[in-house]
Amino acid sequence: MQSGPGALAAFGWPSVKSLTSSREEADAASTDAMRALDQVAQAGFDPYVSVKLTQLGLDVGEHVAVVNATRLLERAGAVGGFVCIDMEGSTYTTRTIELFRGLRARFDNVGIVLQACLYRTWQDAHDLQELGARMRIVKGAYSEAAHIAYRRKRDTDRNYARLMEYLLLHGTAPAIATHDDALVERACTFADRHEVGRDRFEFQMLYGVRRDVKERFIQQGYRVRVYVPYGSQWYPYLTRRLAERPANLLFMAGSVVRERRAGRESG
Repeated sequence: MQSGPGALAAFGWPSVKSLTSSREEADAASTDAMRALDQVAQAGFDPYVSVKLTQLGLDVGEHVAVVNATRLLERAGAVGGFVCIDMEGSTYTTRTIELFRGLRARFDNVGIVLQACLYRTWQDAHDLQELGARMRIVKGAYSEAAHIAYRRKRDTDRNYARLMEYLLLHGTAPAIATHDDALVERACTFADRHEVGRDRFEFQMLYGVRRDVKERFIQQGYRVRVYVPYGSQWYPYLTRRLAERPANLLFMAGSVVRERRAGRESG
């Protein structure tokens, strides 16, 4: 990954819910995230971590998650950092948003992830925008029921595009988190057409995926944040996500093929 003013990093904690089943485990997860914030700040980089509320104790009790999130946000504030609250399956959506609202009322350095596959997300985005919330838009990697989510890729893509364009015009430092070439190029074209400065939003992609695109965008002056899985549970997390939605495996395989092709063409 090329370095430069547009190259940013984020550390994400893969969540395996069965391993965060006690107050002690939740406290340890928040302490690990705090330690990473300190280390990133000491290294001279932009301190940014992404966590799931189940890691911070949501399944143990909402008060546990709030206490640990508060600890984490206070530490992030002390080092000039930012915390993004990841979105999980639809059974957690309402609770995640409600807890985020409470945190956002107390902290400016917290954002939230929304999933384009869910029907409700268009309204959620508008409601959260009234708070000035920083939002990260993803397609959604969980397999959801047809009565609450789009089942066809083209429908999810269409909803992602309208969410993305709404946030580019009205959002607060929105994050466009996708490796989809068509959506990424659409974001660039839309931003240029509407004179949205390249410093007013950022692209977010996973470490090791589409490095060719990341480097090209950095050279063109876009902000690009690379998500780096952190912690000992990244492999169980990966296999669980693939089992939940086999289409994720096809996406990963396709990304590897595209990157190898790009490398041969530039070599």
